[in-house]
Amino acid sequence: MLEEHARIVQFIGAADGITGRKKLQKMVYIAKKLQFPFKEKYEFHVYGPYSVELTTRVEELCNMGFLNEERQDKGSYVQYKYQMTNEGEHFAQMAQLEETSPALVSCITQMKDKSSRFLELVSTLLYFDHMPKEEQIEKLHVVKGKLNFTEEEIEEAFSFVMNLMNERAVQ
Repeated sequence: MLEEHARIVQFIGAADGITGRKKLQKMVYIAKKLQFPFKEKYEFHVYGPYSVELTTRVEELCNMGFLNEERQDKGSYVQYKYQMTNEGEHFAQMAQLEETSPALVSCITQMKDKSSRFLELVSTLLYFDHMPKEEQIEKLHVVKGKLNFTEEEIEEAFSFVMNLMNERAVQ
């Protein structure tokens, strides 16, 4: 029943914590697009793919004490850091999920090292992955025009996705 909740706890645990709500949303979305077993439904939103289900699950997990949400005041904005608690670790173990695969751990590690802005770029391109590359880029400029992504950033995003896909296929 709470398998999807446990999967989110396990994901955040494998990341050793995630800083930023947007970053968490993008990381789970990218993992889902790489065929890792995440069931959250996503819609396109202001900051790219967004899941109300994921937001609700994270809130519930915090309320149950399985995740710790630390509010960090950055002056002009507030940032949230999520950590798995001891209770969350126990909960994830009790859910008897498969252990986090090396491929997913590698994916999480690589995504965690990237900025939220870059993950927003990657997830937006993946949202339009049913289109040819040129149309994806065109669509990106339409929906994310204000972010002024450079050709270099876009190519880095495509390379990043290909690298993650290749790693996923190998493991």
